Amino acid sequence: MSEARIALVTGASTGLGRATALALGRAGFDLALADLDADWLREVAAHPDLRGRKAVPLALDLRSEDSIAQAMAQAVGARGAIDVLVNNAGVPLQKPATEVTWAEWDAVIDVNLKGSFFLATAFARHCHAGGRGGAVISIASTHGLTGIAGRSVYGISKGGIIQMTRMLAIEWAPLGIRVNAIAPATVLTPSREKILSDPETRARMLARIPLGRFLEADEIAAAVCYLASDAARSITGQTVVIDGGVTAM
Repeated sequence: MSEARIALVTGASTGLGRATALALGRAGFDLALADLDADWLREVAAHPDLRGRKAVPLALDLRSEDSIAQAMAQAVGARGAIDVLVNNAGVPLQKPATEVTWAEWDAVIDVNLKGSFFLATAFARHCHAGGRGGAVISIASTHGLTGIAGRSVYGISKGGIIQMTRMLAIEWAPLGIRVNAIAPATVLTPSREKILSDPETRARMLARIPLGRFLEADEIAAAVCYLASDAARSITGQTVVIDGGVTAM
């Protein structure tokens, strides 16, 4: 039996990160699970879907260069060579652009873009040092592709992820590292369910989606598994849009 591949998933304690980690586990990956507090990850690591898989919880603060270096070292030390990085962790901000503070800008960009970039570069150095390829899959957003009021900083951070994907894909292709992104529209995660509990808000957001339904986290997780697999071995530099037709309008 071949040795299991290993995926590092950020923001893995809940929502899309949790669904992605469980899907990768079902697909045969061992896991390094990262979030701000490693204790948040205990339930995911012990989930029945990961029975027979190895899963190690890690504390990771994407705002800290030292934390990124330490988490990568711990992941490698506990799990061996990392084959796949899923840049999922992110923070939202819904606020008019003219009211965004300097600190709020930094809070979003530092996690969503800067932290994702430097974690990806740490992963690439790890792959290169081991003489092996790998795959980076970052979670972008349709807000990085279209304009929408009140989401400027978040959209800018996700637009940066999309361009980062192109840049790193070209630079790292000679190293055998594929770099792709997924841009979902609204996904029904626990945090989104709270927002969508208001009937007016739900109806307004649903009206933007031609297929007439919100995305399920498992749909995005399945796309991550595909991009992490050998079936996607010729795909790099791409942003896979999963949005029910939002960006086709």
